[in-house]
Amino acid sequence: MRAAPRSASSTAARPSRRVWMLGPALVAGVAYLDPGNVASNMTAGATYGYLLIWVVVLANLIAWLVQYLSAKLGLVTGRSLPELLGERIRRPWARRAYWLQAELVAMATDVAEVIGGAVALQLLFGLPLLWGGAITAVVSLTLLMVQTRHGARTFEFVIIGMVAIIAVGFVAGVFVAPPDAAGVAAGLVPRFEGSGSVLLAASILGATVMPHAIYAHSALTRDRFGTDPTPIPRLLRATRWDVSLAMLIAGAVNVAILLLAAANLAGVAGTDSLEGAYAALRTGIGPVVATLFAVGLLASGLASTSVGAYAGAEIMHGLLHAHIPLLLRRLVSVLPALLLLGIGADPTRSLVFSQVVLSFGIPFALIPLVSLTARGAVLGRFRNRAATTVLGVAASVALIVLNGMLLVLVAADA
Repeated sequence: MRAAPRSASSTAARPSRRVWMLGPALVAGVAYLDPGNVASNMTAGATYGYLLIWVVVLANLIAWLVQYLSAKLGLVTGRSLPELLGERIRRPWARRAYWLQAELVAMATDVAEVIGGAVALQLLFGLPLLWGGAITAVVSLTLLMVQTRHGARTFEFVIIGMVAIIAVGFVAGVFVAPPDAAGVAAGLVPRFEGSGSVLLAASILGATVMPHAIYAHSALTRDRFGTDPTPIPRLLRATRWDVSLAMLIAGAVNVAILLLAAANLAGVAGTDSLEGAYAALRTGIGPVVATLFAVGLLASGLASTSVGAYAGAEIMHGLLHAHIPLLLRRLVSVLPALLLLGIGADPTRSLVFSQVVLSFGIPFALIPLVSLTARGAVLGRFRNRAATTVLGVAASVALIVLNGMLLVLVAADA
């Protein structure tokens, strides 16, 4: 049975606690800074210049709405999105089918994050990709154990520290080699140039509006504020600031990655891979910027795969009402990534297509989220306003239509 919406009449939180309330969105926001974002945005900038800046901006605007709704759902109900869906999908076969697609999306997330960490370790230390992937998986498991043993707040501090490293690593190059202002302005005009640009647009959306971040954010706010006596309206105001800060950081970093590639890698041979982009940055801008880029990529892989593993565990718990040992679950979830590394699959291509897989999982998370947060029976007086629901529906339709266009165009080119 669904938990009743929490009371809004609890003792008010002191103003000094407002900053202390920040954190869950910054952790969920790591999903928007994972290696899949790096690969998609670097490829978009190197291949199409400033053309797809508008996609990155649009994706982050959609992400703000999505993450706020997810956080609100967890705050008001005290349940995560997977838990609420697990209660409402009555037929066992339907619940298992829903879990299967969510689990596949979680594995696609791990493909991007583990491969990204492996590439970074190879660039920094010359490690073989398979060994780098294994190290990334082990370190991410250690970070996840911080959350299970020391609580949500400690986990948040660790991840936020990594976000700072990611931001410095990816943004520094833009200040060293600034982009063309006219090109940036032109890139804000929505348009495509063939099916390749549509494929990258879907990849950017898959990397930015990530299904597992939708599932995770509701659980993160549940874990953080489940016993907090602060009135819900005050928590929701703090959450809006939290989400705004997280999306501002994620959006700025994502745009910076694309701008860095568009200004310095467009037309340069071999920059359609992370390794090639690193080499070109090292040659064109200098070893300091290239090393910062690789360090940012490593922090991105380690932090985002930890959050992805947290989301995967919540998906299984909420939909199947089952728990499996953390180590076993981690081994299973990273197998596809390690297999790809073992057979020598192109890392950057694997990263980009993993984001396309993620984009197809978006409707399965986004539509239920918008539906549940619009219902008074679920959120009471905190349900969405009509305008919010309209925006949520519009975002869902836009994402589904773009994915449909992708299928048609790619099939036509096949």
